[in-house]
Amino acid sequence: MSADKYDVVILGSGNAGMGVTVETHKAGLSVAMIEYRELGGTCPNRGCTPKKILVAAGQALDAIERACAHHISVGKPRLDWAALIDREKKMIAPLPDSFAKLMSERGVEVLHGRAAFAGPNAVRLGAHTIQAKHIVIAAGSKPRKLPIDGAEHMMTSDDVLSEREQPRDAVFVGGGVIALEFAHLYARAGTKITVLENAPEFLAAFDQDAVAQIVRESQRIGITLNAGVEVKAIAARGRRFAVTYEQDGASRTIEADRVVNGAGRVPDVDNLDLAAGNVRLSDGRIALDEYLRSASNPAVYVCGDAGSGPLQLSPVATYEGDIVGRNIVNGPVAKPAYGCIPSCVFTVPALASVGMTEQQARKDGRAVKVQTKDMRDGMAARTYNEHAAWAKVIEDEGSGRILGAHIVGHGGEELIHLFALAIKFGITAADLRDTVYAFPTFASDVKNIV
Repeated sequence: MSADKYDVVILGSGNAGMGVTVETHKAGLSVAMIEYRELGGTCPNRGCTPKKILVAAGQALDAIERACAHHISVGKPRLDWAALIDREKKMIAPLPDSFAKLMSERGVEVLHGRAAFAGPNAVRLGAHTIQAKHIVIAAGSKPRKLPIDGAEHMMTSDDVLSEREQPRDAVFVGGGVIALEFAHLYARAGTKITVLENAPEFLAAFDQDAVAQIVRESQRIGITLNAGVEVKAIAARGRRFAVTYEQDGASRTIEADRVVNGAGRVPDVDNLDLAAGNVRLSDGRIALDEYLRSASNPAVYVCGDAGSGPLQLSPVATYEGDIVGRNIVNGPVAKPAYGCIPSCVFTVPALASVGMTEQQARKDGRAVKVQTKDMRDGMAARTYNEHAAWAKVIEDEGSGRILGAHIVGHGGEELIHLFALAIKFGITAADLRDTVYAFPTFASDVKNIV
């Protein structure tokens, strides 16, 4: 270790931590980054990037399914699951080294190991104590542990991205984003999927009319979805597993090759000894002020999944990291704004969302105009034989400004950024209607959905 004192120590090397280093490098600050796993964190190694490689395979299977509408005769496709996993691993293998080079270029000293607080301005790494003017918690998240008898039999998303054997059937305990994304790929590849969700609805943070479209499409491709379920136990039965659950007062058991924890992720801060750093938790997340500082220790900043922000997304982590970097360099002046950040559920088709849901807008007492459009009968959807093509746009009734947009299919994962720009810059629904779009494109249908 070349020094035991730095201007900034960053705990975690994911999008959030790396986002901090842009401004600290410009300011010439001394920075150490501590990581106990692969450099780059969850997104490139165990999250968004490898997942999207698998999603791309699901999209290809979907395109083959719809080929008949174009009078293309194809046989039943067969996905070589092991080869797909190998492709995924090969594509992400160079990423940690590329991140190491980037951190070197930014003057960041990368230290390996699991660190914990040793005081309000100090962390402990093995036998060393490292002092810092500022400590950044960018430790990311980990799969949520479930208090279920036999929970140790469950796979995590990490396992799904690594296992080379495709299961004949699988049960997802939890029906969140990760569960539905993997469920769609598995189902399109021929695995029989059952999703058991404890809550009365799926994807509770999303507009429920949009979620209903995903539920319908999930069921169309053979996924069994059960909400309002309490999973009681998971037991090994030879090489298979039995999942016992209660629904509507009745006990049921289902067997499968694999059981996957699909209950989402929580901050990975249990091993940081936050109390030693005078860092306080609130509802399982670190309590922050409006500048992303610890509410109990202003020398500590937090960004990414470890914080209390509303969205566990890699672009949000990078965005928050940039804000933390600026606040370290310039003092606490920058605040995050989340209202115009889009998010996508990469089922096939995808669900894309930005801004307020209709439920949120009405709960806030806003006077809103809501436009809902099923576009399956439109020319673009019929041209591409889309099974799902749907949109909802929420606008302020008085000003016409866009408050939220939610799209299923129809290129929504790209089209949603137009609405994100509209929210950020106050572009009205009338402005969007008056814009001339290239035709025929999915974007040209914006005129029909605002």
